Amino acid sequence: MTKDLSIIIASYNTASLTISCLKNLYASFKKYPGISFEVIIVDNGSSDKTVAMIENFRKKNKNIIFVKNKKNLGYSKANNQGLKRASGEFVLFLNSDVLVKKGDWLQLLAILRKNEKIGALTPRINLKNGQIDLASHRGFPTLWRSFCYFSGLEKIFWSFPLLNRVFGGYHLAHLDFNKVHEVEAISGAFFLVKKHILDKLGGFDERFFMYGEDLDLCWRIKELNYKIIYYPHFLVIHLKYQSGLGKNDDKIRKRTKYYFYQAMKLFYQKHYQKRYPFFINFLVNALLNYFLQSYEKNRN
Repeated sequence: MTKDLSIIIASYNTASLTISCLKNLYASFKKYPGISFEVIIVDNGSSDKTVAMIENFRKKNKNIIFVKNKKNLGYSKANNQGLKRASGEFVLFLNSDVLVKKGDWLQLLAILRKNEKIGALTPRINLKNGQIDLASHRGFPTLWRSFCYFSGLEKIFWSFPLLNRVFGGYHLAHLDFNKVHEVEAISGAFFLVKKHILDKLGGFDERFFMYGEDLDLCWRIKELNYKIIYYPHFLVIHLKYQSGLGKNDDKIRKRTKYYFYQAMKLFYQKHYQKRYPFFINFLVNALLNYFLQSYEKNRN
């Protein structure tokens, strides 16, 4: 039987965060008994108490499908495993470190139902400090936008009208974060999308192990001429970097950086390389290969 919403959560060594996410999620739906939903959790071979804690949570809560991988298959593969089991009209990819703060679930789904041209949606995603998680509000990373971001030009001109449009395209700095508007790319932290679109696209590109898969999916949704909407009237909190760059383990941080640069290289080669001359491609690939080689020994 088709449900309104399938919520897919990939977990990896974030036991307490995952349970907090689940408790918060179920509490947020208590006001909306008319919404039929299922939660599909895919664990990527966690070595902490994640599996045991989720199994215990399942005993007290309905509509949970639990997939247990023996090893870490990566973010994209885990979410695609969940997608194969999803029966919802809509699919929400939700990070295990995201908490729903406020908002109307009925209104969120209604936006997608009433607008055929809207393919995906994200709410306002804040960090713990109350600032917006800029990864959830992005333009596609062209060479110019990437240069402006990594060089600091975006930050310098962020508050200057017109100039922030030129130098702040990486995070669409010229747009008003308090108003509903179209964006180019959103984050996998809270990625709400129509299932028929995912079925057509085949979900995430599994070559992206970690990072970049959300950008790539947004690119392909746009290629189908659907809009992606930023909707700030629904708010979630992202407790970011709990299983990657924020870890105290230096090896984990370096391995995470390897996957980040690997994703950058794959995205560039897949979507941009054909647009630029050989010399530019040579320089970009040489730079990315330099970073990859710096972190390669830590990838396993």
